[in-house]
Amino acid sequence: MTFQFKNIDHIQLAAPTGSEDKARKFFVDLLGFEEIEKPVPLRQNGGVWFMAGSIQLHIGVEESFIPAGKAHPAFHVKNIEGLQDYLRSKNINYIEDDRLPGANRFYLHDPFGNRLEFLEWKA
Repeated sequence: MTFQFKNIDHIQLAAPTGSEDKARKFFVDLLGFEEIEKPVPLRQNGGVWFMAGSIQLHIGVEESFIPAGKAHPAFHVKNIEGLQDYLRSKNINYIEDDRLPGANRFYLHDPFGNRLEFLEWKA
């Protein structure tokens, strides 16, 4: 082959039209992502973009939004117990899952019902 996949450039999740402020409260205020500017030609589509480290997360808005049942991004976290403590202190519910050998992980849902996975691989 003459090509090579390098990494994921960004993840896009969907949300209902007009929910950009709700996305900001969740991803920036709660999870600590930074909002990044969308390119001018794409702003007319609505939505909002975020970044944490090298991870870009785009929220696209849809008039007839339905959250995916199983599809989800998985975020590799350093000190997952610290994240869980933080979420508990904010009264955010999450679902622990010990079915992946060698990993500590849990799920939570964003305000729109999208499932998010957080995991840390055991040494």
